Amino acid sequence: MSVLEKIAYSQNRRDEVPNQELARELAATKDRAGVREIAVALWSKEKNIQSDCLKVLYETGYLDPSLIADYVNDFLELLKSRNNRMVWGAMIALSTIAGLKADEIFPHVDEIKKTMAAGSVITNDAGMKTLSQIAGRKDEYRQHILPYLLERLAAARAVDAPRYAEFILTAIDPADKAEFIRILEKWISSASGQRLARLKKVLRTAQAL
Repeated sequence: MSVLEKIAYSQNRRDEVPNQELARELAATKDRAGVREIAVALWSKEKNIQSDCLKVLYETGYLDPSLIADYVNDFLELLKSRNNRMVWGAMIALSTIAGLKADEIFPHVDEIKKTMAAGSVITNDAGMKTLSQIAGRKDEYRQHILPYLLERLAAARAVDAPRYAEFILTAIDPADKAEFIRILEKWISSASGQRLARLKKVLRTAQAL
């Protein structure tokens, strides 16, 4: 049975449950052949098949990034799509594999920033996570990307600040922590509730570096 028969479109379903179930199955069985079949179908002429397959891939990426890491170039290419669903789905997929494929993704940092500038909240969240993961892999990458990440954190919406801070923490080292801590302290001064608790937790971790 082709794995494509298990996606939502093939079952005449409009919900995401079949795609999520298939992702769990692919991850549990380490089915690289099945993942490859889904990845090929990313380029189907049927938009619903594309969408379902991308959902399957990034859900698989949440569970086992190594299974979808080889398709990094497909995800980068999809950032150029005119279909916003494909753009933010591709960015989510990149966010799950950025730690494994930092060298391949780094040359596309400017393209990712451009996509984020015109993108949805989901695109920006996944973009921040992707860039933070890459920045945490090499000093060269950190030096190039971290100023942008800190700028985004400083100018973020209050609701986004804790999440962005948590992402960026993975890219912070002792030499870079002073500016990060300064921005965190500014956010903490106006935060409350769960936002305050999350920001304080990040701050404690950064201070201990």
